[in-house]
Amino acid sequence: MKKVALIISVSPFEPKDVVLKSIEWMKSLDYEGIYPRIFYVMDFENEELREILEKKGVEVVVRGSRRGRKAGAINYCLDHVFRTFKPDYIAFFDVDSRPSKKFLIKCIDGVESGRKVFIASTERRALNPSNLISEVISFECTVFNFFLRRSDFKNFNGLIGVLKSRFLEKERFDEGSFSEDLEFSVRMHAKGYESIFVEGEFIEEQPVFTWRDLYVQRRRWYFGAFQLTRKSFLWKSGFFLAKILPLILFANFLIFLIPLAIFSFIPLIILFRNFKKSRIAVGFVLYLVVNQLASLSALYRFLRGREVEWLGIRRAKM
Repeated sequence: MKKVALIISVSPFEPKDVVLKSIEWMKSLDYEGIYPRIFYVMDFENEELREILEKKGVEVVVRGSRRGRKAGAINYCLDHVFRTFKPDYIAFFDVDSRPSKKFLIKCIDGVESGRKVFIASTERRALNPSNLISEVISFECTVFNFFLRRSDFKNFNGLIGVLKSRFLEKERFDEGSFSEDLEFSVRMHAKGYESIFVEGEFIEEQPVFTWRDLYVQRRRWYFGAFQLTRKSFLWKSGFFLAKILPLILFANFLIFLIPLAIFSFIPLIILFRNFKKSRIAVGFVLYLVVNQLASLSALYRFLRGREVEWLGIRRAKM
């Protein structure tokens, strides 16, 4: 049996019903040939929630502080996992993650496809897009999946996927980073390790559904990307200079894509013959503007030596 630890981080902002639905989904996955242990890690003490989770057969890891935010919580949980379980693989999920039933089985096969592969994951999909912003994020997922399949550098958001545990025994998440998943991926690729895109499976995630939440989320991501430029060892890496730095620069000049989005509006109306679908072009313009503002705000605060505020993202009922 392959021993797998599933680690799901729960922020203080998560509604209880979202956590409970997460448990139901995780327990419904296909575990053929797998011995799983499911860990929910929290930064806060909630006796009622802990009791409910434990009655449902999952393990709850609670730490006494928010040091290092999500990265700190995961590192704390990893220490507990390696003390009590010694898994072959670690699978990371967010509380809104809805992996396909054979996600673990197929990703384990993927991560074992090469000695230097450290992570395997799948395409991303938006879970139940219900308004303009969530429909735009769904379109973003399509574009993201296109480049994930073709790029040598695959950064799976949230580091959601299956990793060989031996890498996590040596490497931990940077608790000073606002984009710990990106920092970890870049660090591993800079050291010569690889990531694998697994075809045929998927993971659904709840998209943001307000422009305010998109701004808050992306400002944090951009700030984390700027933090990477302070990593001295990365400047010595040809991989960083060739692959990552251009992506950071491109992401901060999205304003140049706005004319393309505007001029695509009429062709989309003709193509779809449906204004409801072609309105995504309008949403895409707004999306670019919000991302650009988030990038400029993050850059300003980074240059001033001030961190961005870590705010929660509101969830829709799932």
